[in-house]
Amino acid sequence: MGHKETIYQGILNGNMKAVEDATKTALSESVSAGELLSEAMIPAMAEVGRLFEANEYYVPEMLIAARAMKAGLALLRPELVKEEVEPLGKVVLGTVKGDLHDIGKNLVGIMIEGAGFEVVDLGVDVSPDAFVSAAKEQNADVIGLSALLTTTMPSMKSTIEAVKEAGLDGKVKVIIGGAPVTQKYADEIGADGYARDAAAAATLVKQLLGK
Repeated sequence: MGHKETIYQGILNGNMKAVEDATKTALSESVSAGELLSEAMIPAMAEVGRLFEANEYYVPEMLIAARAMKAGLALLRPELVKEEVEPLGKVVLGTVKGDLHDIGKNLVGIMIEGAGFEVVDLGVDVSPDAFVSAAKEQNADVIGLSALLTTTMPSMKSTIEAVKEAGLDGKVKVIIGGAPVTQKYADEIGADGYARDAAAAATLVKQLLGK
């Protein structure tokens, strides 16, 4: 089995050591970091997303696959910088003001990063102004808003209003998600997209940015 196949299977099986070892060996044999990312890690995370959507993988499998992917990605990052491999885009992510839940948001971040995007995670209890400031500073393409409580969902609307007031409407896409959130609510508040889970969020970002 070649190094790329080992990395791919290692991510699917959540075998962090196999991914690390194969990544180190491939880099030492002058396989480019960009190639390992685009031909092994991104396809593996896409398959993890597909298996999750098909109810063949659940959150625990997704988490151990993501942990393996992140271990490999940590080794690739310095090389990707040297090779000047640009991410597909930049996504600012956070749980909205008043909400302290982060498992769903963390999974979304992992899947989006696994799809080849740079993720800036602002954490939990993030105010509309903080989302706007980060989007400007980071020159973000997408803002991702997560909420697990119905009581904090209005903060999504406030954030979209703040994005418009800051003149970022049309420049930055806003996507929303979380257990109580629906497509209907996304339409009502003028979000650019809604994702029902982490795998769908990665697909949505790709679609919105035409990747």
